[in-house]
Amino acid sequence: MRIGVMVGPERGRYATKVERMLADAAWAEEAGLASLWIPQIPDDFDALTAAALIGSATSRIEIGTAVVPVQPRHPIALAQQALSVQAVAAGRLALGLGVSHHWVIEEMLGLKYDKPAPTMRAYLDVLEQAFRGPGLVEVDNDAFTIRNPLDITDVAPTQVLIAALGPVMLKLAGERTDGTILWLADERAIETHVAPRINAAAEAVGRPTPRIVAGIPVCLCADSEVDTAIARTNRVLSEAEISPNYQKLLDHGDAQEVGDILAAGSEAAIEKRLRAFADAGATDVSLRVVPIGQGREELLASSRRTREFLASLGGAV
Repeated sequence: MRIGVMVGPERGRYATKVERMLADAAWAEEAGLASLWIPQIPDDFDALTAAALIGSATSRIEIGTAVVPVQPRHPIALAQQALSVQAVAAGRLALGLGVSHHWVIEEMLGLKYDKPAPTMRAYLDVLEQAFRGPGLVEVDNDAFTIRNPLDITDVAPTQVLIAALGPVMLKLAGERTDGTILWLADERAIETHVAPRINAAAEAVGRPTPRIVAGIPVCLCADSEVDTAIARTNRVLSEAEISPNYQKLLDHGDAQEVGDILAAGSEAAIEKRLRAFADAGATDVSLRVVPIGQGREELLASSRRTREFLASLGGAV
């Protein structure tokens, strides 16, 4: 199982946002990690812009978005941006897409949030043609009528992964994409719900085994501090739990909240938890470092300890 980290969601002064993201990306590449994943948070830095910046400042590491909502962007505009980033990253971009949640699409953006799976299917109709290489993109489906030449680049095939949480989206992911990117999916949810559905769908149409990228918080700490780490994880990462999509996903596992998915404690305890995700069917993990402590210096020291341990794993378990 390949080990990656999340880069970019940290709050702070925006005057130093780019500098901090690039420093985090440089650390991940130098540490030998396999990938880094950039969340698209509604009020934060644009994930594909961040991917372009990171792509120009690194040379080896895979760069993924986790995930870009499709509804706010016309599929041709999305394809143009993704292909442009792919050229900057020299073929290292993995485009993670999703249909987001009703509270983002409807309540924040004022767009319709209905028929999420057909919406994603309609976008894939366009993106599949756009990513085949220079030429005419011609699509006529229930959502789009497009006849648009697109000659940006044929630098490399662009992997597409989608946030697939339910049975219909998992089937779509297996049949038409390179995999899925998850959040709030524990080992049992992956083993009994995600992996069987997405793998069967891919096998049925002759596609390679899909990637299953599990998002996992992580904190290296003493055993006596695990409860503190869980409490902090629940405090800083619980926003997504209100989504009905995530609530349904939680129902497939043993976890009730994000803190239950945290890999915390000693080096051995964290590695054991990560191996459990691999055994459940995850092919990749996207780790969100959760530091603990009182004050800035203790938090930074906690983050450094966790990062040093992740670097010691050599990019895989």
